[in-house]
Amino acid sequence: MTGTGAAPPGEAPASRVLPVPDRYDFGRTVGVLRTGRHDPTTRLGAGELWKASRTPDGPGTVHLRYQQAAVTATAFGPGAGWLLARADALAGLRDDAAGFLPLARQHPVVAVLADAMPGIRLARTERVFDELTRAVLAQKVTTVEATRSYAALVRRFAEPAPGPVRLLLPPPAESVATAPYWAFHPLGIEQRRADTLRRLALVADRLERTVAEPPAQARRLLMTRPGIGPWTAAEVSAVAYGDPDAVSVGDYHVPHQVAYALAGEPRGTDQRMLELLAPFDGHRARVVRLVVHAGVQEPRRAPRAPLRSFARF
Repeated sequence: MTGTGAAPPGEAPASRVLPVPDRYDFGRTVGVLRTGRHDPTTRLGAGELWKASRTPDGPGTVHLRYQQAAVTATAFGPGAGWLLARADALAGLRDDAAGFLPLARQHPVVAVLADAMPGIRLARTERVFDELTRAVLAQKVTTVEATRSYAALVRRFAEPAPGPVRLLLPPPAESVATAPYWAFHPLGIEQRRADTLRRLALVADRLERTVAEPPAQARRLLMTRPGIGPWTAAEVSAVAYGDPDAVSVGDYHVPHQVAYALAGEPRGTDQRMLELLAPFDGHRARVVRLVVHAGVQEPRRAPRAPLRSFARF
């Protein structure tokens, strides 16, 4: 590693080279870090990721480039040192999947998926409020609606991120906490989600400290906050903590996908999903990730949910 913060004028930015395991799957590992194709905070391309973050040391941007059996991490801004110290976690390289393969071998479908995609690792951002913002905006709406609202919220504050690529920083907790409800409404965010975000923003510092806890305990702590249920806690835990056992109970699609992939059943429930995932305890998120990346889709029985715009209500 070179340097611990923003590079002075004329000096190279701080960087770090990270060795990767055989068959490492960079794209599928870091793909979860982007909120839709038009995420203003993140740019994902072939073999590279740019991501802007608010760190305890200040704003920063990290660039991960995957080539020649290594990931090179480069960081910019006051938060560069913090981001570089955790670049291996962001790239999923702290994730230990060693105990998963013996479990995967016990199910014919999971074994095939694990063999086909052996290089997926679980990325870990350690930025809890950022992940909560993404998850809360995805509550009870379609993916398209959630990604539009997130992009609109980021652009509402429009704070440029450090570095050579044009990115914006995630919404600052302080500004979210003090913004009136009506400031969210034109962004397609109704009062329930806006109020949840504002309440969580008030305790953002305490929420960030949950990264020091084991993921299961951190999930329980998150669910003590109003507006965070099992689905939201799991969505946050999977990415903020790199939780290998987080299961998004209450998801609209995942129970059906898991039931169809693992048991050939066209429809599933949360209870049935948990039954099917029980043999993979400790690694259930890995199974779900494999099923989703495999593109498994249950037979459709109803039209797609219509897109709504709360901004016009």
